[in-house]
Amino acid sequence: MVRAMIPLSRRSLLVGSAAALALAGRARPDPGEEEKGLRALLDRAQENPAGALTALSAWDADALSAGRRFDLLAARSGLAVDVELARRFPFGRPGRSPYRVTPTSGAWLRSDASALAIADETQALLADAGAGVRLPRGMAERTIAALEAAQRRATGPRAVAIGDQLVALRRLAIEAPRPGMVALPEGARYYTLLLRRTSGDDVDVDALHRRLLREHAAVRAQADRLFAQIGLRGGSIGARYQALWRVARWRYPDDDAGRDRAVADMNRTLATAALHLPRWFEPLPAQVHAVRAARMSPAEEAAGKQGYRVLPAGDRPGRYVVDLREIGRRPAWTLPAVVHHELLPGHMVQMPLEVLAAPHPLRLDYAQAFLEGWAIYAEGLAAAAGLYRGDPHGALGYCHWRLFRLCRALADLGIHLHGWSSDRALAFWREEMGEPAYFAPFASDLDRIVVEPATRAAEAASWLTIEDLARGRPLVAFHAALLQHGRMRTDMLHPAVMDRMAPR
Repeated sequence: MVRAMIPLSRRSLLVGSAAALALAGRARPDPGEEEKGLRALLDRAQENPAGALTALSAWDADALSAGRRFDLLAARSGLAVDVELARRFPFGRPGRSPYRVTPTSGAWLRSDASALAIADETQALLADAGAGVRLPRGMAERTIAALEAAQRRATGPRAVAIGDQLVALRRLAIEAPRPGMVALPEGARYYTLLLRRTSGDDVDVDALHRRLLREHAAVRAQADRLFAQIGLRGGSIGARYQALWRVARWRYPDDDAGRDRAVADMNRTLATAALHLPRWFEPLPAQVHAVRAARMSPAEEAAGKQGYRVLPAGDRPGRYVVDLREIGRRPAWTLPAVVHHELLPGHMVQMPLEVLAAPHPLRLDYAQAFLEGWAIYAEGLAAAAGLYRGDPHGALGYCHWRLFRLCRALADLGIHLHGWSSDRALAFWREEMGEPAYFAPFASDLDRIVVEPATRAAEAASWLTIEDLARGRPLVAFHAALLQHGRMRTDMLHPAVMDRMAPR
């Protein structure tokens, strides 16, 4: 294979195949020089994705270290998707959403955005509408309400520009479609590209749907058995979860003592999970062991801040700062799975290892579904290790979180490809879950699915790919292959595991 040469100027890195071929006859650079050149190309790739993709196609992946090889492979796949999206679907926010302006996106949200930037976006909105892209019903109304509030706060040219955008949005809302990519020209292809962009080229929409349905049936059956074990029989799974949510025994007092007790319970779960790390992983860096659950400050709670992670660094321990503002909505049996997802063996194993591996930012973007995919898989890892043995309520919490991931992925596919209405998606969630996940009320989570097609399906695809690959493999070696070099796309996982675990 032709090998790209280093160093190259910014211009020559992006001019495409002619430059790559012209370099073919030069002497092979040393590996360090080769990887610096790759980094330079990747750093600038999004300035000219088509040119960068051409240059990257000439790069010899076998000449690179494993981490840089994964950077190259992820960039090739992701840039190819972005190039096709730009060519066939030149609307919305590239690679993210078909909609430029929503309650959570658009120039109107940025305090530093000029009136001209807002006006340019209004013209782009009208052009998108000419291509058949309009905000769906409900979302259009919420966007208009958000901009009306922003206009009342604005002054001068900015207020005028927001007003002009409101005029355009109100006119477009008259013929607002139902939510879903099926309403767009070639919407199914657009959705598939978005799904592939952050998960992997091997993800098949129909196969993923069938896999989600099988997993959903299995989790429902597990929850049904657990409910019978604690004496809750009859009615839908969602209705039984609603009943369990209201049992006073499992609710923490709405005061400082109650919040302190919730965090202490989480840290006890964490200590138990830490004892299992040698069963799952090769020796981990010391900072992975220095993690804990922590309370938010009163000011953060008052501001409505959601839970967040602080990665360990140097002498600073890592922590998951949990949102307990509405502590009545966080019964004790829901929290162990949160520990396994956010702390150990979830994010606080994968993310610190990824920091050490230092994947290129393009790989972080084009394999972003792996982040949640690993943490959801980690919840199942803890359950399979028996951490809920003798604790049917904690196991029901685990099942509820798993149903949450499955139901939002099924709604993602249902709304965008199968013609589900918003009402149907909400009814499905209530029937299956009863209560929403703490940080994702049903209405707001549905809005995110409408605005960000394929995001939840991509996370589920990554999770289930990891879970299926793990089956029957020695976990320590499997996890080392999976995590050593940072996140990967689903199509990269099987080769990476086979290469690491192959007999030497």
